[in-house]
Amino acid sequence: MPVFDTAAALLILAGLLGYLLGSVPFGVVITRAMGLGDLRKIGSGNIGATNVLRTGNKPAALATLLLDALKGGIAVLIARLAIGEDAAQIAGLCAFFGHLFPVWLGFRGGKGVATFFGTLLFLAWPVGLLACAVWLAMAAVFRISSLAALVAALAAPLIAALTGHGHVAVLCAVMALLIVLRHHANIRRLLSGTEPRIGRK
Repeated sequence: MPVFDTAAALLILAGLLGYLLGSVPFGVVITRAMGLGDLRKIGSGNIGATNVLRTGNKPAALATLLLDALKGGIAVLIARLAIGEDAAQIAGLCAFFGHLFPVWLGFRGGKGVATFFGTLLFLAWPVGLLACAVWLAMAAVFRISSLAALVAALAAPLIAALTGHGHVAVLCAVMALLIVLRHHANIRRLLSGTEPRIGRK
């Protein structure tokens, strides 16, 4: 953990900014703007890029992926430049939390994987890159997006500790726990062998 020596009011401000950025439901905005319907009534009903892909529109899915990642990263960057590293972690965590529980959608959000990676890449890019590599490796071998996300998230705190970025290890652990909780339905399907594979409808 970083040393929290910034005034509480500034940390709260950073957290609020991060939450509001994280709450922007880009998947819903993009699918509506492109005339693809209400994303919450498509596929799994999730607001993330994986569900956007179920519309058959790959550019929309890619845009959602990038914007969901960037909202966490931008929250970190603004807080770091304006306040400091402690505020950056608060802003990143709150952006992630905002994606999971967005105020604009009645606190019913996504699973946070893209925002998790974006936040990590801006907080400690080596940790973020290695976590992304874990996701890619797992996805390539098993062809199951949720399994790749779970393994990458759980590996992130260990990666942080082993690569000299222990100051983000606790944050990684908190986000990983939330990702596991948000994937409870996926975990049940993984255990029963019914979780869909990447590229299969």
